[in-house]
Amino acid sequence: MAAGDGDGWAECGRGHRHWGLHGASGLLAVHHDQAGVPYVLMQKRSWWSHHGGTWGLPGGALDSHEDAVAGALREAHEEAALPADALRIKGVYMDDHGGWAFETVIAESAELLPAVPTNGESDELRWVRLPEITELRLHPGFAETWQEVRQELRPETLVLDVANIVGARAEHGWWNDRLGAATRLLGEVSRLAPAHPVLERWYPRIVAVVEGAAREVPDVAGIQVVAATGSGDDAVVEVARRARPWERVLVVTADRGLKERVTELGATTQGPRWLLSQLTG
Repeated sequence: MAAGDGDGWAECGRGHRHWGLHGASGLLAVHHDQAGVPYVLMQKRSWWSHHGGTWGLPGGALDSHEDAVAGALREAHEEAALPADALRIKGVYMDDHGGWAFETVIAESAELLPAVPTNGESDELRWVRLPEITELRLHPGFAETWQEVRQELRPETLVLDVANIVGARAEHGWWNDRLGAATRLLGEVSRLAPAHPVLERWYPRIVAVVEGAAREVPDVAGIQVVAATGSGDDAVVEVARRARPWERVLVVTADRGLKERVTELGATTQGPRWLLSQLTG
């Protein structure tokens, strides 16, 4: 395993040649302005490169030791000087050609980060408003998947009604140790990559609402814990209410009344079995 050991041409199941012996990935950095309009960082490829002069994403061949996220972040730093610590990975979209795949790594940016060509692979880098992207001469691979990928740019939050999920799990003795049951659940969730209907890998923001005896649950990496001072349902509703209009919120609960309340705020819902089946599957 060595840096650059993925450089080279590969042929996919469709009979096309692609750059990247181990596949390739690109970084789709997206920023939403105060009105919720998405801006995507686009790269105009140098004239000498494959499909030179077209617009796509910073990216390139994966090395044998890299996953899509590591490769996309490395390429974005090499080609556009983007700092990885200023981006939050949202998910990975896979375009599988059969034996070869390009993976689009979607990352949220809190601002329009400065981006300049730092090697000879880019002629220009530009933040482009979502409605204007199709006006550009697009890289064929990017254009082929864009209509599906563009639907997945909004920030997403997964809200857990922990008391309801723990009850549905019916773990032996949970009613005598609600704190322990909640702690175990969140530990498992922190290691989970939740299922998504479009993305190969999904990394939503996770908010866990705890109440009663479980309010003392310890901090869990990757999860924002909200300790309800009153009703847990009310705390879940408040999380949904605070979401910006263009954000997606998915609430995991089996409580019919709570489902109705958050749905009125624009959230969607799933029952605990949706989550628990992934923890045990």
